[in-house]
Amino acid sequence: MSLAALAAFSLLFPVLSNAQAQRSKEFKDKYKLKEAVVLSRHNIRAPLSDEKSTLGQMTPHKWHKWSAGKSELSSRGGALETMMGQYFRKWAVDAGLFPENHEPSATDVNVTANSMQRCIATAQYFSSGFMPVGGIKVNHKYSPSKMDPLFNPQITKSSPAFRAEAMKQIEAMGGKKGIVGINEKIKPEYELMMEVLDVKDSPMAKANSPELKALTNYNTEIVLDKWGEPSMKSGSALKELNAASDAFILQYYEEPDTLAAAFGHKLTRKDWERLAHVKDVYQDVLFTAPIVATNVAKPLIQYMFDELQSPDRKFTFLVGHDSNLSSVATALGIEEYEVPNAIEKKTPIGSKMVIEKFVGPDGEEYADVNLVYQSIDQLRNMELLDLDNPPMIYPLSFKGMQKNADGLYKMADVANRFEQAIRAYEAIPDGE
Repeated sequence: MSLAALAAFSLLFPVLSNAQAQRSKEFKDKYKLKEAVVLSRHNIRAPLSDEKSTLGQMTPHKWHKWSAGKSELSSRGGALETMMGQYFRKWAVDAGLFPENHEPSATDVNVTANSMQRCIATAQYFSSGFMPVGGIKVNHKYSPSKMDPLFNPQITKSSPAFRAEAMKQIEAMGGKKGIVGINEKIKPEYELMMEVLDVKDSPMAKANSPELKALTNYNTEIVLDKWGEPSMKSGSALKELNAASDAFILQYYEEPDTLAAAFGHKLTRKDWERLAHVKDVYQDVLFTAPIVATNVAKPLIQYMFDELQSPDRKFTFLVGHDSNLSSVATALGIEEYEVPNAIEKKTPIGSKMVIEKFVGPDGEEYADVNLVYQSIDQLRNMELLDLDNPPMIYPLSFKGMQKNADGLYKMADVANRFEQAIRAYEAIPDGE
């Protein structure tokens, strides 16, 4: 299945179907796939918080009984990632990147994961589907679970000038009201969230605990400390309801009964998108202000660029988090987008930014970039993926760059964009 052909198709049709034509023979004859670099978000995990936390206190209902400990990859997540790996195997063989049942050398395949259990496990499940007889080693720096600086979206350069510019860019997302405006824009989503949670009947409400007031506090405080991830102080609606949004998204993927997933409330798919939108906004606020994204994405930007220039590498698979995909996309100047057939509109669970490098008939190198992810039904129904039932493939576009008639960028232009992002990091003011 052609990532490029599907990308071109999606420019004409905003909702991708699952019955796409394979890449044409003409395209294959014209362009030879040389390499692919993939940045992936881990697949379905258990929530980061348990029922003893604020998450458990804001509802009278019991959350889904997870097959894994908090923050760890679930059994469903592992099965779904294996299916995604199997699809990439069929795609790679069809594209001529590898022969069937390829056993990789020490240099042609690189699988590297953040040292969190959910990332290592995602990489392992993907690899078993991608090259089941290849014996791929998953590289990770630490024993689980510890953040690797490569994937840790931490601020490594900071100064009063940096923080002032970062807050200016973040507040601009809310218009004249700044941070409060960001919250007010999603007030209807907050209200739906609290209705589905049945907050009025929760332990938090019955105890009239201070945390209850946080759910209506729109003055979110942002923390931008050096060597820390961008974060929010506890005690605001966006901080606390993001945790509920995250848990609902995961529960929707895991729980076959949609009524049970919504604690007995009848929700449409649009309603589920509204619940997920709270988490999308949370990610945008923390990781997509341009100067923040440039700061936190630098290690991955450099690593991906090095991989794209490696003469022996054919396939690189990097497993991190939604914050990694969000910040890398922003730092590289990817146009704003919302993907179809997903309740998470920016970085759906298990989604992958795929950069393909081709050699054209003129001897020049070309590139394509897409977001590959499993659709709502593929996630919930655990659909097997292949060239006739591919995952969703959504084209990403670089701001200010033109694609050729075949939907590809010049690789030199893409390389220049990586170099621009690295130079932008170097220009960030540092020092207190």
